[in-house]
Amino acid sequence: MASLELIREHPVLEFRHGRLVKFTFEGRELEGFEGEPIAMALHANGIRVYRETPEMKRPRGFFCAIGKCSSCFMVVDGVPNVRTCITPLKEGMRIEVQRGKGKIKLNHEGDPK
Repeated sequence: MASLELIREHPVLEFRHGRLVKFTFEGRELEGFEGEPIAMALHANGIRVYRETPEMKRPRGFFCAIGKCSSCFMVVDGVPNVRTCITPLKEGMRIEVQRGKGKIKLNHEGDPK
């Protein structure tokens, strides 16, 4: 695996990382630190495009990084529209670029599963 692009030392801030875990992005195995935002783990692995806009198919990546926009929406473990800038990374997650609006699976009552 390639070296993660991370700030290792800072003159003012102290960084504490969780344990190193494996996850997949578009079928490719990557590593990141447990508990950090998914978007941060992807960014550290050189991934910059997280979704495509529904109409124009334009690429989107990190923007607000506080969960207030939709730029980081991705499909995580089969669930679309996950805000990856605020969702913690866990061992074994399957992450995919979201193309378009993302399809939500409904049960017979019409509630999301």
